[in-house]
Amino acid sequence: MSNWLQIDFPLNGLDAEQVEDALLAAGAAAVTYRDAADDPVFEPWPGEMPLWQQTRVTGMFPADADVDGIRAVLLAALELEHLPPHRVEILEDRDWTREWLKDFRPLRFGRRLWVVPTAYEPPEPEAVNLVLDPGLAFGTGTHPTTALCLEWLDGQPLEGASVVDYGCGSGILAVAAALLGAEDILATDIDPQALLATRDNAARNGVAERIRTCLPGELGDAGEGTSDVVLANILAGPLVELAPRIVRLLRGNGRLVLSGLLRSQAGEVAEAYRALGIQLAIDGELDGWVRLAGRK
Repeated sequence: MSNWLQIDFPLNGLDAEQVEDALLAAGAAAVTYRDAADDPVFEPWPGEMPLWQQTRVTGMFPADADVDGIRAVLLAALELEHLPPHRVEILEDRDWTREWLKDFRPLRFGRRLWVVPTAYEPPEPEAVNLVLDPGLAFGTGTHPTTALCLEWLDGQPLEGASVVDYGCGSGILAVAAALLGAEDILATDIDPQALLATRDNAARNGVAERIRTCLPGELGDAGEGTSDVVLANILAGPLVELAPRIVRLLRGNGRLVLSGLLRSQAGEVAEAYRALGIQLAIDGELDGWVRLAGRK
């Protein structure tokens, strides 16, 4: 394995997209951002790129890259006389996926559902085992909001059910629903990468023929008024704004499950759906995050 050269500096008011373009123009193989303080940033809307108040940007280059040349490109592209205070260091290459996986172990949700990384044998081979590794889309079961939805799915009679996974991320909820007996699953997300991840994970788990994917704008009449279960694990703001669209997907007496919200946000979200004829109540909580559930 080869080593990498890393250049790291604070944005300090610089435009993030311009900085990223400049780093890529200088030959960066990857550009990442991280919080230099401790401010949470949640899932963005399409086209948005919210960052922390104190954001650091890192460019990864081949170890033999010309540092002076990189600095020159950055200064010219960003029209600066001096770069912000920055660090340059050589990093030993690693199998970063395996590094991540050493902290990602089989997890059980409810009585029978397990999420199992490919590096492990299922702890209970006769259980419902969902094979999943971390990828580019959100959702491995480790976040409380995903865990709350998986726990709910495990406790439901899903045989033959039609399910919508709104904001599918990695497809973990769609795949879990299929493995637990759902017959027809529609998974939708604003991120095309999430749809690809969902299809890949559905194929890996042998349920690809029961899971359809599309962008929200492509939904049209698909699934409208026909779904037995709708799961939406997104955020409080989008849950409120999308309430009419989400409710339209449900058939009469269909079950609705919402997650991705804090206890303090539950009242506002529940009120948006109460106005549309669905009474929601908190029926699960984990680390301050809650799950709302109800029927149409």
